Amino acid sequence: MIKAIALDDEPLALEILQSLCSTTEYVELKKTFTKSDEAFKYLKKYPVDLLFLDINMPSISGLDFYKKLPHKTMVIFTTAYSEFAVEGFTLSATDYLLKPISLDRFRQSVEKAYSQWKLQNQNIEQQYLFIRADYSLIKILFSDILYIEGLDDYLKIHIQNQKTVVARMTLKAILLKLPDTEFIRVHRSFIIPISKIEKIRNKIIYIEQTEIPISASYEEAFFALLDQK
Repeated sequence: MIKAIALDDEPLALEILQSLCSTTEYVELKKTFTKSDEAFKYLKKYPVDLLFLDINMPSISGLDFYKKLPHKTMVIFTTAYSEFAVEGFTLSATDYLLKPISLDRFRQSVEKAYSQWKLQNQNIEQQYLFIRADYSLIKILFSDILYIEGLDDYLKIHIQNQKTVVARMTLKAILLKLPDTEFIRVHRSFIIPISKIEKIRNKIIYIEQTEIPISASYEEAFFALLDQK
């Protein structure tokens, strides 16, 4: 999950960002700041992945603040003034959000940041994930997953030689936690690991004793990934 902070001299703007961040499943807004010196001290001690940064602040511009940062950090600039956009992108900003920020535009921006974050961290090997289920955090190895079945807001994670794990989570959310070179969604109700496919016939995937359909909307991406193997 992306760790983020936000800096804006307007408390209301920070409240709105907190509310927007609460709608996403892959950004954790650790803290918010109205004072640039406090944010800078925090960042020196606790580096984060992403900074939501207002540009037009009284003590220092967001652009100048970003130039001073001691660590490489993704930044999404937020401002009511569109004339700052060009300079923001010259600093390799991840995105630029114009206030008032709509939910759809915010999610688009954060998804862009998440893709960038995954690319930066793709060399960090992780072979498992933790899922909250049965009042516990359960460690599941990627290599043990047979397939994942979506049921409204719940998932069934079918695991090799183990009890099926049922968790309150969406398929979209868990897909973000899985390596995208190994797992793919093939149907509105199914995610499968490429390595567990035994055969494919008439747009049906066979994994052990289970038959999983390939729907038309996911077919092209699925076979494109297979061609890369």
